[in-house]
Amino acid sequence: MALNCMVVDDDELARLMIRKYVEKTDFLEMTHELSNGIEASNILLQKDNPDVDIIFLDIEMPEMSGIELMESLTADYQVILITSAEKYAVRAFEKNVTDYLVKPFSYGRFLKAAVKANETLENIKKKAESFHELYVKSDSRTYKIILDDILFIEAMADYVIFNTVRGKHIVHHTMKGIEKKLPGSMFGRVHRSYIINYNKIDYFEDMNVVINDKYIPVGVSYREKVFDRINVL
Repeated sequence: MALNCMVVDDDELARLMIRKYVEKTDFLEMTHELSNGIEASNILLQKDNPDVDIIFLDIEMPEMSGIELMESLTADYQVILITSAEKYAVRAFEKNVTDYLVKPFSYGRFLKAAVKANETLENIKKKAESFHELYVKSDSRTYKIILDDILFIEAMADYVIFNTVRGKHIVHHTMKGIEKKLPGSMFGRVHRSYIINYNKIDYFEDMNVVINDKYIPVGVSYREKVFDRINVL
């Protein structure tokens, strides 16, 4: 499955170059192409957080720099910083970015950064598959949740609700961030606002999946992926 990419750069030629590089790379897909950090921030911080895996981010932009944008984000992304000045390299890696590209850069150097981001995301997925529980902060406590107890997870503004067989926990987090922490063999996104535990599905009705009497809509963009996962006679 291709990784969704966002490029944020006030230089039109730089955006064009990155778009062409992305089009050459089978495991990448360009989903957002933006010219300033404020516009990117408005998209990345909205409650229905978009599916973005990698951000190619220019450091030097008017009004909001790439570093300032990074510091405003609440979800984890693979960030590849772009600049024409090497002087920012130390500060960039202090921010724990995936890689750092100095303009002008070749396709080979771009590909190296993209592969690194892809490998990092794959390692995160493998790590998630090895866990059987997670801990979440809700109110003033940190609760252990057994993964097999989770029925579904629902977005609510800047929070997510863990619906489990033992009750509910409201957590300040993003759906994208939660999705990365869960094993893909058990969980999956069926809607921008819902992640389900496939082991807990009772039945499908129309374009809804039903879990514990809860009707959960299956979004249009998720339907093919959802129905590919289930074994229908």
